[in-house]
Amino acid sequence: MSTRRIRLDVAYDGTDFSGWARQPGLRTVCGTLEAELAKVLREPVTLTVAGRTDAGVHARAQVCHFDVDPAGLDQRSLDGRPENLVRRLARLLPDDIAVMGARWVSDEFDARFSALRRHYEYRLTTAPWGADPVRARDTAAWQRQADVDLVRQASQRLLGLHDFAAFCRRREGATTIRELQRFDWRVDPDPRGPDAPGAAEVWTASVSADAFCWSMVRSLVGGVMAVGEGRRSLDWISGLLSETERSSAVPVAPARGLTLVGVEYPDDDELAARNALTREVRSVPGGPPAGGGCCGG
Repeated sequence: MSTRRIRLDVAYDGTDFSGWARQPGLRTVCGTLEAELAKVLREPVTLTVAGRTDAGVHARAQVCHFDVDPAGLDQRSLDGRPENLVRRLARLLPDDIAVMGARWVSDEFDARFSALRRHYEYRLTTAPWGADPVRARDTAAWQRQADVDLVRQASQRLLGLHDFAAFCRRREGATTIRELQRFDWRVDPDPRGPDAPGAAEVWTASVSADAFCWSMVRSLVGGVMAVGEGRRSLDWISGLLSETERSSAVPVAPARGLTLVGVEYPDDDELAARNALTREVRSVPGGPPAGGGCCGG
């Protein structure tokens, strides 16, 4: 059977999911999507994803792919057009997940290995009463006071190609070497106005890298917030880059504040080269290779 590849662009509220990856007996994004796709296409579907988000983490721009017999799309009232999957799935999927795009792509396109970089946002509020109820599912409540200038300085110290082992939960055979390309913060003032009682700023971190390892973004946020709170120093955050194991001193920020907001890919004629590069063993300047190829995330 000859197959062709379909790319899906997906959004979800991760609050009630046990993460992306399928797990027996648990409600997951992948498991839900695969089950409904199998109903429409009347054949099993296996998805490959750009970033395997953890339980409670959201996505506005997740990307995944799967291979299918193109003849099946003609036989399932889809007129041979994967775009028609969008409306069909909208009638089947629960309200907390949506497929926003579906299209044919090159067989060399790989949602995981072809990605150039992933973009996340982390949203938190300093309001003493917690998150605005209408944004409570995607905003972490931060009860401890922090200095945003120190948070920004700490974030800048982590930019570049490093071994982020101190910030990552170890996965056997996976490298923790990553290139952190962006880590900055936007502060939005209290929407009630400057004279409103209490402080209710919303802080949003924009975090971009070629890939992220397990729990890395939430650990980066937790680490720099510890500096901003005065519990840790700037030298401490810099020193973590020389660690070779997960550091128990790095707090992990709550999952609800994290959202995958974008994944970038090269042009079709560069996909094969990108796939090969991503699978290569990586190393930091002056250091030994670490683990296997870039694992995505």
